Amino acid sequence: MLEVYAFATPNSVKVPIALEELGLDYALRSVNVRQGEQKALDFLALNPNGKVPVLIDPDGPDGRLVLTESAAILIYLAEKTGMLMPSAGEGRARVFEQLFFHASGLGPAFGQSGFFQRFAAEPQPIAIERFSTEAKRTVSVLDRVLAERRFVAGDAFTIADIAHFGWLWRRAFAGVALDDTPNVARWYAEVEARPGVQRAIERVSALVPQDH
Repeated sequence: MLEVYAFATPNSVKVPIALEELGLDYALRSVNVRQGEQKALDFLALNPNGKVPVLIDPDGPDGRLVLTESAAILIYLAEKTGMLMPSAGEGRARVFEQLFFHASGLGPAFGQSGFFQRFAAEPQPIAIERFSTEAKRTVSVLDRVLAERRFVAGDAFTIADIAHFGWLWRRAFAGVALDDTPNVARWYAEVEARPGVQRAIERVSALVPQDH
């Protein structure tokens, strides 16, 4: 059975969403990043970068596969199953276009915006302004994309939607609202309502201890 090491984080939730949408069985292993469990030696043996998620596939192409980085995991699962990503052509290119936009643009901007607003040891007004502005700008870019498409890469739901959804699910952390981006708001509501997405959110949310 597939194993996923995760917590209730924007990047972690992407993998269970993909697995639920694909109908694959998996075991969800908690890594409580709030308590620093991602720095434990046994976890670092799986991912030296000390981050979730991590996927373990005992039936990988060359045997047991340990894979890190949410975008890489999404691509692997799509290619393993032949689902959630076109096999060729413009549709496939659009999926990669959005995955790379997320990995290099929207995701980092959201993460840095949230960090400097919430966790910086001392207030950093320049950094807060820089990254909060960039986070909102990337959502505006996505809004323009979704003005012409039902989903972020075209007419079909793909792993690119899953990638973007992870951080939009935790947008409050970055101080981002969807009031001025109606196309993103429409898309978000449709994705959030998918049964597989709901199941994944429920499972990762259950990883958070109830007394926290």
